[in-house]
Amino acid sequence: MTGLAVAAATALSVVGGGVASAASGPGQTPQERAASQAAGAAGTEAGNPASAVATAAGVCSDAAQIGTTEYIYRGTETIASVKQFYSAKCDENYGYVWVWKSFLDQKINVNVTVGVWSYKRNSLVGQRTVFNTNAQEFWGNAAKTADECTSGEGTINIPGYPAPLSTRTSQRC
Repeated sequence: MTGLAVAAATALSVVGGGVASAASGPGQTPQERAASQAAGAAGTEAGNPASAVATAAGVCSDAAQIGTTEYIYRGTETIASVKQFYSAKCDENYGYVWVWKSFLDQKINVNVTVGVWSYKRNSLVGQRTVFNTNAQEFWGNAAKTADECTSGEGTINIPGYPAPLSTRTSQRC
């Protein structure tokens, strides 16, 4: 990877991608519903609102991804995916972080923060932080932000690393 590509990847890990419109999504497609049902209580990289972790976090069962998927990088290594979900039934947004297996295999315990960035409030809403973990799936708390411009946001803090690593998904209004 060239120096320019590394710089671009690093910039994405900090600021995320482009801008999209509409705070609400269409809900899960039939394919997404089938995938969630097939996964049962297991977490998935795509985000399963029926997983055990999602259920414990109070995620509504119809939550579907809105906006882009962004990635958290440590140098050139991709370590996690970040997404934002919307539930039409509950009228709530959720942040989502999926830590990649290649990073988990390094057996490094980290602190993970996930939530929904509200541009109106200039703050992280529905924030959930898990400390000293080697888990893979993280859902934020429900964020009553459906009428605001938002992004999903995830941060991974690695002990001994110079700074927390984070990203935001595309802005949804």
